[in-house]
Amino acid sequence: MKRVAIIDIGSKSIKFFVGEKQEDGTIKTLLDTNDIAALGEGLSKTGRISDEALERNAQSVKNFAEKAKELEADKIVAVGTMALRSAENSADFVTRVKELCGVEVQIIPGEEEARLSYLAVLSGLSLQDGELVIFDTGGGSTEFIFGQGTELKNRFSVNLGSNRITEMFFTDDPVKEGSVEAALAQIDKEFAEAGVCGCPAQLVGMGGTVTSMGAVRHMMDKYKPEIIQGSALTKLDVEEQLAAYAKRTVEERRAIPGLQPKRADVILTGACILKVIMERLNASQLTISDRGLRHGLAFDLLNK
Repeated sequence: MKRVAIIDIGSKSIKFFVGEKQEDGTIKTLLDTNDIAALGEGLSKTGRISDEALERNAQSVKNFAEKAKELEADKIVAVGTMALRSAENSADFVTRVKELCGVEVQIIPGEEEARLSYLAVLSGLSLQDGELVIFDTGGGSTEFIFGQGTELKNRFSVNLGSNRITEMFFTDDPVKEGSVEAALAQIDKEFAEAGVCGCPAQLVGMGGTVTSMGAVRHMMDKYKPEIIQGSALTKLDVEEQLAAYAKRTVEERRAIPGLQPKRADVILTGACILKVIMERLNASQLTISDRGLRHGLAFDLLNK
């Protein structure tokens, strides 16, 4: 097996990666894209994936599976994370995808998601000596990985992501005065209860929120992964973006250079989550990893 296609089905977006192993052992990217299809829309209120979101996301998986076949992938692997772990009707989604394109969606546990994210970072960044903390915040959950060098020491998933906090605190447009402070307090409470603390030598952030905020930092009209990968976001960057998002309507946020329009509704929550993580881990800046679970899974499969 030399060429694999990975379909990573998250609460907010479906990410698609096709990679090929080279003679020197590195993985060449043939295609790396995403579809912000919002599988977890309303999930925190109902406990179920809505009929509309289920069909929309199943069709998106089908489209990516067809693209993988066009690119002659030796293997197509589809994985689901927090939204499919928690939804009462996740089996209906798995069945619908199988009907549409024959792909079997594997729902992976939070610990496996964290392991694959750690692999992705190790394969793509130069890391400092000392303790490393990696986090990946999505629509339904935030994964934390604590390690040193190539050794993964601890990993856990917190059921806190941008969807639920947005639905709890930011339904007004623009948001109400005091809502940001309330959201920050709730996020801090849940992360404290989960044991998010420490003072690592390096903090690495991954996922759509982090890369989007990196793109906004660089005011990118077109996303450039080669610039984002390994770049930094300071705590001041995060706080300035948070304040900018809070004073704008969702429609006004859509016009911000670097921000994907479909992420405009949840980016304020994402900025709040980053601020709390940096405070709880005493970090003045974080390193951005443009690579994610899909890259880690491809690395894992192509090196077996």
